[in-house]
Amino acid sequence: MTKKILFVINVDWFFISHRLPIAIEAMKKGYEVNLACSITDKKEYLESLGIIVHPLKLSRSGTSILSEISIFIKIYKLLKDLSSDITHFVTIKPVLYGGIVSRFLNLNKKVFSISGLGFIFINQGLKASLVRSVVKLMYKVALKGKNSHVIVQNPDDKKIVNSLVKQPISLIRGSGVDLNKYKYKGENNTEDIKISMACRLLKDKGVFEYIEAAKIIKQKLPNVNFELFGDIDIHNPASLTPTDIENIKSDGFVKVYGFINNISEVFSESNIVVLPSYREGLPKVLIEAAACGRAVVTTDVTGCRDAIEPNKTGLLCKVKDAKSLAENIEKLIKDKELRNSMGKEGRLLAQKEFDINIVVKKHFEIYEGK
Repeated sequence: MTKKILFVINVDWFFISHRLPIAIEAMKKGYEVNLACSITDKKEYLESLGIIVHPLKLSRSGTSILSEISIFIKIYKLLKDLSSDITHFVTIKPVLYGGIVSRFLNLNKKVFSISGLGFIFINQGLKASLVRSVVKLMYKVALKGKNSHVIVQNPDDKKIVNSLVKQPISLIRGSGVDLNKYKYKGENNTEDIKISMACRLLKDKGVFEYIEAAKIIKQKLPNVNFELFGDIDIHNPASLTPTDIENIKSDGFVKVYGFINNISEVFSESNIVVLPSYREGLPKVLIEAAACGRAVVTTDVTGCRDAIEPNKTGLLCKVKDAKSLAENIEKLIKDKELRNSMGKEGRLLAQKEFDINIVVKKHFEIYEGK
């Protein structure tokens, strides 16, 4: 009988960017691959690869009790009907909801990927504190079931999960990068330095600090070019608004582009890659920058500092501090030798830790109990 693997994840595009190589390897190994997620425009593409897609409308920010109960019921029915050999839950709601409903089913192997604990663990205030307490309780219930294995991306998240449950936990640094696509390439441009930031356009990615740092630097070094790639995320409460984007464009300090597919080319044409995020799991964009051989400036916070080797592949700045960010970017702008050294070390780090083949292999060791 053909073995089945089911991925339950928030949305189709995230599955493609972060888990597709695992699914492709599963099919090569003879698994029937099922995917339950919210659908944008990727269903036909996924089905063309041989993946069986089960639409599952997961609102990342929804708090309507009736709609959330409906999602619980749909996940329960799907898990019961498929009865997969391996069920892999990825992102917050699938992990929490899938883990809780799976406690009522006799499932085989369950894998929970916690790719960062999200804005709930960043926000401050009474409401955020209450929500955080509820979410921690839900994690305890979701992850405690039998046949469970948890994957985290950084030591801080591993420590938090360990404080909640006693389950097998593996630390896998990120979702991997295709080193054949993201190739090392020496700097093309050393005159008009280009700085790039690519992310979902959220406040807690440090977008406003990046804009402010660009203003500080361009007053002294007007020929430095700052670029911003990515789209707003209307389902995330921390998203920038269309008005914010228009204001950034009109200020003229940073060139703003939307989402692009060729981020490897963008990084290869850049001199420095920046991500001043407030908290991450392990940001894919930083491992892509490393693979392209680009020096990085990022924040000294969970996830970001774990994606580099500080002072070897990149520099750390203070969180929510545009001045600190500007100082570290300027240091790399003015020191070509340091930039290039960090870029070469970044490529070596990517080959050692972030190669997608290594990441896929580690997942199947978990799936198949090796």
